[in-house]
Amino acid sequence: MSELRTLRNYINGEFVDAADGRTLDVIDPTTGEVYATSPLSGAADVDAAMASAAAAFPIWRDATPSVRQKLLLKIADAVEARADELVDVECRNTGKPRGLTRSEEIGPMADQIRFFAGAARLLEGKAAGEYMDGMTSIIRREPVGVCAQVAPWNYPMMMAVWKFAPAIAAGNTVVLKPSDTTPASTVLLAEIIGGVLKELELPAGVFNVICGDRESGRLMVEHRTPAMASITGSVRAGIQVAESASKDVKRVHLELGGKAPVVVFEDADIAEAVEGISVAGFFNAGQDCTAATRVLVHESIHDAFVEALAKAAADTKTGGIDDEDVLYGPLNNANQLKQVSGFIDRLPAHAKVEAGGHRVGEVGYFYAPTVVSGLQQDDEIIQNEVFGPVITVQKFSDEEQAVDYANGVEFALASSVWTKDHARAMRMSRRLDFGCVWINTHIPLVAEMPHGGFKKSGYGKDLSSYGFEDYTRVKHVMTAI
Repeated sequence: MSELRTLRNYINGEFVDAADGRTLDVIDPTTGEVYATSPLSGAADVDAAMASAAAAFPIWRDATPSVRQKLLLKIADAVEARADELVDVECRNTGKPRGLTRSEEIGPMADQIRFFAGAARLLEGKAAGEYMDGMTSIIRREPVGVCAQVAPWNYPMMMAVWKFAPAIAAGNTVVLKPSDTTPASTVLLAEIIGGVLKELELPAGVFNVICGDRESGRLMVEHRTPAMASITGSVRAGIQVAESASKDVKRVHLELGGKAPVVVFEDADIAEAVEGISVAGFFNAGQDCTAATRVLVHESIHDAFVEALAKAAADTKTGGIDDEDVLYGPLNNANQLKQVSGFIDRLPAHAKVEAGGHRVGEVGYFYAPTVVSGLQQDDEIIQNEVFGPVITVQKFSDEEQAVDYANGVEFALASSVWTKDHARAMRMSRRLDFGCVWINTHIPLVAEMPHGGFKKSGYGKDLSSYGFEDYTRVKHVMTAI
């Protein structure tokens, strides 16, 4: 055990063990072996973190936007300066390919932090005015307070950025909990952020990290101190957070599951669509709420499309951290491997596995790129989120049926339409009941545009000025003149 890496909570500028000494094993998903331990935080640890954030809040709330911007800009610079360390830790944390992690995550993370650094100085609102004789009304946007935040395991360090950057930019203080399976990169981010806070002589309690399991997260959300709870995770977890937060009417921000429809019309370029969809479906082993995993294809091109997609799947590789020609690594944990395998094992008789459909190797949690055709709208694998490298294909006969199939699930996060017909694309973008509609592409995100869904995909927005405003409250001030 002495050879294992030991992770610690970060509370009020100090790395500390859980108060009662309890720990969790952290598993390397490429080997299935324990490589680190992290705290299993309990009530005393949550109390300490919340006290730290609460003590820092009055100071940070009153800091000028320029001070908040300076902090975030320096954090972004530090993230880039320590990119190699972050990539090493994140790859061990998740099993992701090293090259893709560096190119697809470090740059966007720094860019997103810098976006919110700018947003801190550009908070928009209504102009002051007179709406009653002898009275002037003013709208103030203020930080909400301490924010309890829970990040997922599919993009641990990037989702940490999506949580803390807008909250801190708006003047809130943060207690952030990473997933129990992927705490390492968030702990490193705490070291980086803590160093910048110390350099700028700002309160250490602006940013705190608590490691632990679901019970630790529940204690955070139910704690009386936070004014807001934010989670990216499963629908089940989101419902539990909303129920817990309702007891003292906390504000809640939920980014939950997805089941993105990818609607391919008969005039689409099959080769281009297959290339874009296969990457967007298999990237990060399909462990993405926006992944292109539910394809709807016009019946006239269905067979040709399935054949091309199956070939693309066969040409897609999964492998270890340092393999240069792989698109994705292992599934995150043993439970996720069991879940993905279970969907395939339970396929109905009318379904056909066109490619993959099996585990790769006996070590780690690798799963083959998989394509399944012949499915019907009410099949389990169509209605529920697989969160693995599995792309399903259904056929449709006309635009009306495509819309019915696309909207006929409980999730509503992201979608895409593939067609050369501009009018059709515009009609579909209006009719698709999803928070994002891509046209002839799938999965690109930018800091300036919102990310968030409807229905059981949750509410609230990440990224953009909308995500920033989610971490503020509105106050009306009226004065006699």
